[in-house]
Amino acid sequence: MIRSQFQYSKKVLKHFRNPHNLGKIKNPDGVGEVGNMACGDVMKLYIKVKNNVITEIKFETYGCAAAIATSSVITDLVKGKTIDEAIKMTNKDVIDSLDGLPPIKIHCSLLSIDALSEAIYDYLIKEKREIPEEVALRHKRLKVHSS
Repeated sequence: MIRSQFQYSKKVLKHFRNPHNLGKIKNPDGVGEVGNMACGDVMKLYIKVKNNVITEIKFETYGCAAAIATSSVITDLVKGKTIDEAIKMTNKDVIDSLDGLPPIKIHCSLLSIDALSEAIYDYLIKEKREIPEEVALRHKRLKVHSS
C-alpha cells in the first residue's frame, strides 16, 4: 500500500515508539550491517540460529521513524523462521506488515531486508555452509554499492 508522501500508518508509529527486539546480541551467529548514504540510515541486525531456525534477532538502527519501524517489524517477521524461510522475505512483506510506507520511505524496507540478508550471509560463511544464489547476489550488490 502506498501512503501519502509523509503519512505514516498506525503500525509504523507503533513500531517506532515501541520497537521490538531492540539491542545487541552477545556472541551473535550472524551480523548484517547496511546503510543508505543518501539518507544516512544505518541498520545493524544480529541473529542467533539453532537447528537452522532464527531463535533470537535484535537490531540497532540509526535513522528515521520508518527505518526503526522496518527494523523492528523484520525481527518480528523472521523470529522462529528457518534460514530458508527468512531468505524468502521481501520488502513487500515488510511494507505490508506495517500497513504501507510513504513512497519516499520505501528504501527503508529494502534496508531491513538487506540487513537480514547480510546477517544470514555472515552466519552461513561462519558455518562454512553453501550460500544460496539470491543471498550471494544481494551480498555482491551491496558490496559494489558500498565501495
